[in-house]
Amino acid sequence: MTTYLRDNTRSKRKKPLWQDFFEALVVALLLALIIRTFIVQPFKIPSESMKDTLLVGDQLLATKFDYGLRVPFTDIVFYEGRAPQRGEIIILKYPRDPDVNFIKRVVGVPGDVIEMRNKQFYRNGEPVHESYIRVDEPGNIVPVRDNFGPVTVPPDNFFVMGDNRDNSMDSRFWGFVERKAVIAKARRIYWSWESLTNIRWSRIGSAIE
Repeated sequence: MTTYLRDNTRSKRKKPLWQDFFEALVVALLLALIIRTFIVQPFKIPSESMKDTLLVGDQLLATKFDYGLRVPFTDIVFYEGRAPQRGEIIILKYPRDPDVNFIKRVVGVPGDVIEMRNKQFYRNGEPVHESYIRVDEPGNIVPVRDNFGPVTVPPDNFFVMGDNRDNSMDSRFWGFVERKAVIAKARRIYWSWESLTNIRWSRIGSAIE
């Protein structure tokens, strides 16, 4: 004997359209929050400290899982990740005001000896060739900015500088960056414009190196 299942679709009351819309909106917001908190976050470049690598008006995506993940609003680590490496461009919490985010390049990792001599960057006693830097004042030597150190990067800390070496507030002025202050790794430019009439199409989609 065959047993038939009752089709009760007609007996169900249809949900109001506003309820469907509200549920979809809640799910979308939760997904966006999860993605922004743990996976990828957009940032906008407001200054020239990373010029010409990054320009004012560049909007970029940065991945948040590379260097570990923490429970939101706490220092509890639930995914360790890896440490930032030399040459990587990172988003960090400004040591003097953690509510402000900075973007800089890692030039020194724990144990490195960092020094600037007349604008030339030295690491562990050796001059470092940096094809990405910009120097606007080649003949103007300024203390600290152009002559600094030597200092040794302590454990779980990093030394960072902007690529626009003559126009960057960085570790030369406010010290090392703790690993827990590193937020994300800059990955790719998704939009770039100087104004509504000057969109930098050639930069859109380019990787950040």
